[in-house]
Amino acid sequence: MGSHSHGARVPEASRAEWFTSFDVAAFEVPSGREEIWRFTPMKRLAGLHTGVAATGSVAVSVDAAPEVSVETVERGDSRLGVAGVPADRVAAQAYSSFTEATVLTVAKEVRASAPTTVTVTGPGAGKVAYGHLQVRAERFAEAVVVLDHRGSGVYADNVEFVLDDGAKLTVVSIQDWADDVVHVSAHHARIGRDALLRHTVVTLGGDLVRVSPTVAFAERGGEVDLTGLYFADAGQHFEHRTFVDHAKPHCTSNVTYKGALQGQDAHTVWIGDVLIRAAAEGTQTYELNRNLVLTDGARADSVPNLEIETGEIAGAGHASATGRFDDEQLFYLQARGIPERQARRLVVRGFFHELLMKIEVPAVRERLEAAIEAELEAVGV
Repeated sequence: MGSHSHGARVPEASRAEWFTSFDVAAFEVPSGREEIWRFTPMKRLAGLHTGVAATGSVAVSVDAAPEVSVETVERGDSRLGVAGVPADRVAAQAYSSFTEATVLTVAKEVRASAPTTVTVTGPGAGKVAYGHLQVRAERFAEAVVVLDHRGSGVYADNVEFVLDDGAKLTVVSIQDWADDVVHVSAHHARIGRDALLRHTVVTLGGDLVRVSPTVAFAERGGEVDLTGLYFADAGQHFEHRTFVDHAKPHCTSNVTYKGALQGQDAHTVWIGDVLIRAAAEGTQTYELNRNLVLTDGARADSVPNLEIETGEIAGAGHASATGRFDDEQLFYLQARGIPERQARRLVVRGFFHELLMKIEVPAVRERLEAAIEAELEAVGV
């Protein structure tokens, strides 16, 4: 493993060279020793990486804004797959296995008057399903889309976000599954000229949840803001892998993920990859991951990776930290008469406050605040 002079960690194999394919047969069955799988407990994937067949299906319901069109299309639809190509075997398996896809479209120069909510309900306990969703924002369109995952079962899917020139799309993907769920999801975003994507991942429930957002800039001037919030309890494995591919000049990316952990064998993983290619002059990028460990027996892995192939950039950096409560903060609050338990809750609320305030849908923000309170109540914090 090497490093640049600026201190960034460099993967053994450049992300520019990672293999991608829509064909599941082009991927070997992973053993868990591969870089892309080394943090994932393979035995808990319920066969998604070995090609387990679908035994059920998810229910997809859409509460769409009046300006958003909703279609159910067959897998041969020519629009599918344009945002990105699977980079691992599970994503390829999902692409090879879905039978129909949901496509949401916001027409050019249209601003949606309300958020659109897509509710995905799992196939049921002991059942396996694959799926595909695409959100398209045409030229200068604006919309807010909430993806709400709930229910039971095993599920793998690909989600595409296609932003044409000047489009603005805000996405909140909530993983609030039942305790038995295994969910592996690949998000692919294609960003047009001067387009803006705000993408938030919230992971609260499930046995094993792995979400991999990948962003590719198709033209100059694009901007992405990737944020994530996760709260893992005993035995849960939550994994988030972001990849921003700066292949065009004068684009901007900001990545901020924060997580809390509590309980025996709670495990979170955040891998943040940023690639600035030789042609991407004027790039501005920064990625940040923070983890708050609330109890003994929990573990957080955090790995930022930054590759730079040109010296003509506006700025690039990253930061990562994992720790327990800040004793100084607790002392400060307790010294002002606040009981220790309440003080700890205030610290956790403050830890997540920045990301919660970025969520533009009040009902979703209030729901997440209540979920965080419930998590803290469960462990007695």
